[in-house]
Amino acid sequence: MNRRKFITQAVGMLAPVSAFPFINKNRFKLFPFSDTEYSARAIDLVRESVVVDMLNQFNFPGTELDQWLDRPDTFRASAQKYKDSGIDVFALGHAQENRERSLDYFTKWNRFISENSQSLHRIDTPEDLHYVNETGKTGVMLTFQDSRHFESLADVELFYNMGQRLSQLTYNYGNKIGSGGFDEKDNGLTEYGKQIVVEMNNSGMAIDLSHCSDRTTSEGIELSSKPVIITHANCRALNPGHPRAKTDEMIKSLAAKGGLFGVAEIRFMVRDREPVTIEHFLDHYDHLIKLVGPEHAGIGTDFDLDTDDGRIPFDERREMFADSTGERYKKYRMHSNDQYLIGVEGINHPKRTYDIVEGFIRRGYSDQTIKMILGENFIRVAKEIWK
Repeated sequence: MNRRKFITQAVGMLAPVSAFPFINKNRFKLFPFSDTEYSARAIDLVRESVVVDMLNQFNFPGTELDQWLDRPDTFRASAQKYKDSGIDVFALGHAQENRERSLDYFTKWNRFISENSQSLHRIDTPEDLHYVNETGKTGVMLTFQDSRHFESLADVELFYNMGQRLSQLTYNYGNKIGSGGFDEKDNGLTEYGKQIVVEMNNSGMAIDLSHCSDRTTSEGIELSSKPVIITHANCRALNPGHPRAKTDEMIKSLAAKGGLFGVAEIRFMVRDREPVTIEHFLDHYDHLIKLVGPEHAGIGTDFDLDTDDGRIPFDERREMFADSTGERYKKYRMHSNDQYLIGVEGINHPKRTYDIVEGFIRRGYSDQTIKMILGENFIRVAKEIWK
């Protein structure tokens, strides 16, 4: 049974029973592990939309994912959890150190998806985005948060043929393509990086500039002949000085090229001081839409499905922060967060898509605007970029 039919039947079965505990004035409990109720409008919007999370780890490396990639059949017990999340498409957020490890990694992912074809589907075309919503399968988009695996121009086409559809030019620190957001010196794109941008345009590979430095971001937007995507970042106007947030000028340049901006849920990127709530996260959408319109807004959570800091003991969270490479990176990760939390309360769980949509409804967004943010904007951009 696909996701649309499941939710429609579930709500239809509950609606006539006014005294049923799961109903409260046209609101419904969708998850057995949570008492949160959702409006029929929010449920319908998630059900009807192709929901694309433009950067979702799916599952953090070092957890269940390693076992799933080695033994794909072990994922089957977890497949329903992904289907129930309301997310139709997970764009991966992983990266490898070099070309050979990247080839091996994508080979494992392709096997994993193939051997779980009853529940997973690799996203290759814009039509695939609709297919997963219609069939109830979970879409997986092969992407990387770094492009160091492009050791030659020919590698762009090679990895496209392996299924990769999006690549971030640089991660936090630079590579031979350009500078990263936490580099002390911002040199922008290298000459090789400029050639990579042209090759990605020619091959149909989407360009992601989320972690790039300011110059690399601006130069990447200007040089690209196709729309570019910032899959997961925030608005610097609301978090002044943060190198992982983008300026209004960058956002307007991105929009002028027809690009797309996904708002990330990382606590220290949403706001530079405590508290950090879902309302502060939604403020970034208000700013973005006021600046360039809803046509350029999307979702890129930068988490895996769970995102619950509570599952990681305090000492381990503190150690993770302390081990972050680079003093500049540590500075911006820490701010005033003495609990070493990464997620934002209210959206740090597998059902967060529904909470985000309820937030959009509270902010007065129209159904059409919400559907655009959830996935219609990404479908439009994918049609312009992919071969």
